[in-house]
Parts: sequence; C-alpha cells; structure tokens
Amino acid sequence: MPTEPVPQGTTPATPAPTSPLTPSRRTFIATSTAVGTAVVAGGVLGSGLPPEAEAAPATAVPSSRLALTVNGTSHTMTVDNRTSLLDLLREHLGLTGSKKGCDAGACGACTVLVDGRRQNACLTLAVRLDGAEVTTIEGLADGDQLHPLQQAFIDQDAFQCGYCTPGQILSGVACIQEGHAGSPEEIREWMSGNICRCGCYPKIVTAVQQAAGKK
Repeated sequence: MPTEPVPQGTTPATPAPTSPLTPSRRTFIATSTAVGTAVVAGGVLGSGLPPEAEAAPATAVPSSRLALTVNGTSHTMTVDNRTSLLDLLREHLGLTGSKKGCDAGACGACTVLVDGRRQNACLTLAVRLDGAEVTTIEGLADGDQLHPLQQAFIDQDAFQCGYCTPGQILSGVACIQEGHAGSPEEIREWMSGNICRCGCYPKIVTAVQQAAGKK
C-alpha cells in the first residue's frame, strides 16, 4: 500500500519508546497475584509471633467467688461471671438431673428450687446466688425414701421419655408448697411453664393432686 509523502522539512513520527518503569498488563497481573498469595500465606502461617503470644487472651475472663448450698451440701468456688446456674450444676457439680432443653426459659426442663422458690436455672446467673440454697431433683429424696411427688409420678405413670420429668417434679413441689394445687385447673395454670413434648399432662396433674393430698 503506498504511503503518503512526507512533507519536506519534517521527519516521520515514530512510536514513543516503552519505558522500563511502565508495567505491562501481564506484569501487573503477575505482581497482583504474587502479592495476594503472600497476604493469604501470611494469614495462614501466622504473624510470626511465638504461639504463646498469639494464644494469650486480650483481657482476663471476669470471675467471682461464690458460696452456695446445693441439696444440703456447701460449695465454694470461683466461676466465670457468665456461668448460668444450670451450667454450674451440670458442668461444675455433676448434677445432670436438671436438663438443658430450650436454654431460653421457655420449656421448664431446668426448673430447680432456689430458697424454696422455683426458678429456671438456664436464665439465672450463678454469681447472683451467693449464699442461696438450691434444690435439684437429686436432693428431693430422703435416702431411699422418694419424695411424695416422685412416688406419685411413678404411681400415675406421669412420664414417658422422662426428659422433662425433673423440671416437672420440682415445679410440682413448688406448686403444692405455694398452695396452687387446689384443682386440676389451678395446677394446669401454675405449671403451664413446664412443657411435656410427650403429652403426659393429664397424668402429671393427677400426680400433683395425689402428692398434694398427702401433705
């Protein structure tokens, strides 16, 4: 293809030379990949600090010394301030009769007696019970002699899977002590916070009535 004549007194334009400092597209991609790999590797391999320095907590866990009586036995211990009464009973004292159901205070499986009053152990901070007396299902019987309500649950076959039974019995004991076992309707009302997924409610009510008649 013929080229246009260059006007006299001028020189043809030549492409500007590529500066060695100007990265090409290939160089840019390669450099970005290398940098990203180094960042990921740094996160995986750690910061280079000694393991004990990396594992050290930023702040100490807040804890308190606690003294309480459980089923007639005195206990003194230091616990994390966030520990619930339910976790204290199950994890620290090995009293697994109180069950963890919803862990939100909605099912009553964790019901215990605190100073004679029923309470959801999953919603109660252990550190708030310094000096309190706690009764769990393990503390109701007198040796081999069952509590009247425990015996009534057996007599009336008032349980099936048994998971909610400890909370039902503790709630029933309190219901009787509070004077709220005068009628089936009253028992249902005052024990409505205890859920039985097996549906043994009629027999539970009968068991509470039986135990109340013996008091």
